[in-house]
Order: sequence, then C-alpha cells, then structure tokens
Amino acid sequence: MSVPNAPVAIITGSSRGIGAAIAQRLNNDGCKVVINYLRSEADATQLALKLSRSGIPAIACQADVGNRDDRQRLLQTTLNEFGQIDILVNNAGITSQGRQDLLDTTEESWDMVFDTNLKGPFFLSQLVSRQMMLQDDSHPNVIVNINSVSSYAVSENRADYCIAKAGLEMMTKLFASRLAEDNILVYEVCPGVIRSDMTAPVKEKYDSLIKNGLTPIKRWGTCDDVATAVQLLASGKLTFTTGERLNVDGGFHIRRI
Repeated sequence: MSVPNAPVAIITGSSRGIGAAIAQRLNNDGCKVVINYLRSEADATQLALKLSRSGIPAIACQADVGNRDDRQRLLQTTLNEFGQIDILVNNAGITSQGRQDLLDTTEESWDMVFDTNLKGPFFLSQLVSRQMMLQDDSHPNVIVNINSVSSYAVSENRADYCIAKAGLEMMTKLFASRLAEDNILVYEVCPGVIRSDMTAPVKEKYDSLIKNGLTPIKRWGTCDDVATAVQLLASGKLTFTTGERLNVDGGFHIRRI
C-alpha cells in the first residue's frame, strides 16, 4: 500500500525496548518509520515487517550513531526509501560500562558512552535538521531527544552516563533556539525508572525504592509511557512550544520534604 503523504520518522536504537514502543506508536499514527539498530538485526527486521503489515511502511537500517559514516548512511537510506525526514527521535543510548565508581571510570567507557549518548545525537540532529530545511512544510518537523533523570540525579557509579545526559539537556535547548526560525521544534523526554532491558539488572533495587516512596506514582514506568510522550511531541501540535522537557518519571522530579 502506497502512502505518499505520510510523515517519515527515524527512531534510533529502536529494535527493542523504548525505541520499539516509539516506532510502534508513530507507525500507528500513520508515520513511515525507520527502525535503526546497531546489532539486533533480527529484532529490527521482524519489527519492520510487523509494522509494515498495517499498510504504513517501515524499514530497518543498521547504523552506529556514534560513527560519522553510519550517520550519513542512515540519513541517505531514509531519503532513498522515503524521500524526506519529518521526525527524528534520538533514542539510542548505552549505560556506563561496568557501572564503576567515578574514581575508577575508564576513558574507554567514557568514549563509548559519549559517542552514543551525546556526540551521535548532536551530529545526527545536525544532519537531519539541514535536510528538514530543504523540505516543504507539508508536515511538522520535530526532533525529540530521549534523555534521563540521570541528567540531574547523581549516580556515582555512572558518571559518564550522567554527564552525557546532562549535556543532552543543553543540546536540546541549543537546537531549539537555533532551529525555531526554520519551523523545526525540538524537545526532550526525560524518563525515570522504566522497565526495560537496561534496568533489568537493578530490578530488585528499584522495586524496593519505588515501594518505599521514590516516586509519588508508585509503579515502574513502561516503554509505552515514554512512547505516549513522544507521540504528543512528534505530532507538532504544540506549535508555540520548543526546547521543553517532558518528564515521564512518576513525579520523581518533584522535590519533597
């Protein structure tokens, strides 16, 4: 089924977890989606086939967002297949390697985390925003960065992750300011404790913290909770809003005494 006027969305790191939920939600909303993956080819291909059965096409594209050539290939593959890019969701991310104390953090972990979590989103947003500027205004142009409460909440055993996520908050504001006159809206979604592969190793810890009042809403967040937030922002309906953070954290950000 051909859908020539459907908006096109790239979701990085979307073969599973939060990214897959976002891809599913945007596809349900009528978007052609590009499911980016690093290693999970089977998962990404299976998801693309599943979504395409709805009649709105989806493709899988392997690319390491931390690599310049891969970012360019992701952009070009999308344009070759769909001819435009209307939505970019910078979701790909990795946690601190080994979760070591900050005094033991290695340069190797730092480089890996920063390449994926900050450098990749920055330069991919640069590439995509330049493409968006060349397009007509038939669809809203939106960039959504998936951040984390770790951008402001200290975890001494994930220093590189926290610092990279703090940088992503400033990156959101910078792009929002620079691109406003070009009708490109930029936002960040800030998940809290979300049940996913990344949090599986610390499930017991957070089960206890949530039970004891870590968040006003006493439950784990879900990938669908994050996807709902992205769905709202990616719609482009918030036309007098840019650079904003939408917390999906059960109220964790509320300071309480």
